[in-house]
Amino acid sequence: MVVGLGFVSLTADMVADGGKSLYGPLLASLGASGLLVGLVTGASETASLMLRLVAGPLADRDGNHWRWTITGYGMTAACIPLLAISPFAGAAGLAVASGLIILERVGKAVRSPSKTALLAHAAGAVGRGRGFGVHKSLDLFGAFSGPLLAAAVLALGGGLWLALLVLVVPGVVSMLLLGWLHARVPDPSVYDPQSPARTGVPHPPAEGSWWSRALGRDLSGVFFVYAAAVALTTGGLVSYGIISYHFVQRGLIALPVIPVVFAGAMAAAAVAALVTGWLYDRIGSRVLLGLPVLVAVVAPLTLDGHVAWALLGMTLWGFASGLQDSTIKALVADLVPAARRATAYGVFAAIQGIAALGGGAVIGALYDVSLGWLSVLIVVSQVVAFVLLVGVFRARRISADRG
Repeated sequence: MVVGLGFVSLTADMVADGGKSLYGPLLASLGASGLLVGLVTGASETASLMLRLVAGPLADRDGNHWRWTITGYGMTAACIPLLAISPFAGAAGLAVASGLIILERVGKAVRSPSKTALLAHAAGAVGRGRGFGVHKSLDLFGAFSGPLLAAAVLALGGGLWLALLVLVVPGVVSMLLLGWLHARVPDPSVYDPQSPARTGVPHPPAEGSWWSRALGRDLSGVFFVYAAAVALTTGGLVSYGIISYHFVQRGLIALPVIPVVFAGAMAAAAVAALVTGWLYDRIGSRVLLGLPVLVAVVAPLTLDGHVAWALLGMTLWGFASGLQDSTIKALVADLVPAARRATAYGVFAAIQGIAALGGGAVIGALYDVSLGWLSVLIVVSQVVAFVLLVGVFRARRISADRG
């Protein structure tokens, strides 16, 4: 089940990240400013994260996580190839591209809480750090392959529109794999040692109103402090939309190479997901303290103006992305009851979404004004994130000692 969901994510991320690697150049070709690129990419990540606040509780109440997962993946498979029409839409091209970029992330919001809940069930049988790490490494192999596919199309003389259109192929494959996996494993909770299917003890009924549960009022304070710390790292990590926009505007990297740079970062992310997942199962959550350190150094390096530093920065950007998108979710599963995981992942993502929108807007605006102040602001935010993470780990240790 872990590997199967990993291959679904692999093919779907060929589509999503193949498109993402071209967002900066595409929006720039349609007349966008640095601020607009930051707003669009920030708004798309906000949609991806905040709408999970609704999708998670609805999926928990519905109980059919497969339906939500399939619907969300279908939106990604459709939206990215449709970006190919934006260069031919005249004055409306920028609005069309911006809308599709955001809508694709809405699809991620629809599927992510349910997909992560399905994965948490299966990973419970093999070690959650390892399970999330293996899944994310396959996911990131797709994030590596998709940009390379787009780069190959550009290198062969195809335009941006053709590089986006060709991504329809892995999109179709992802949907076929997902249908096959659903038929093979209709109820992944049988793998989870904490599920009623294994324990024979039903989960207690949810208390309070739907909105109170959706907002996570029954989740612990430690969970919310952890979510705030991770949100600071999410908002502080410069998006590849801004980075690739910078590369194009400063003439640092040729357009056909832009997706290759992104692919390299995704390869680094895959390594980080595997290594940190393995470490999480062995040394615990202390491995997460590396995340704010990585985020703090990305902006000064990638926006430095020298190709060598920019490439080093992109490698560290990949490490941060791999850790941010995999191992941090393992700790969420350990902080909340199994019956509340989809809701908790929705709340967790919504808090990240607020930070993504604010971070995207602030980073985009400061990019147009002062790269120095941009770097200073990010460093300060990551110091705060580091302190909050230390507090979370100390609270968990005290709780474990009392237990």
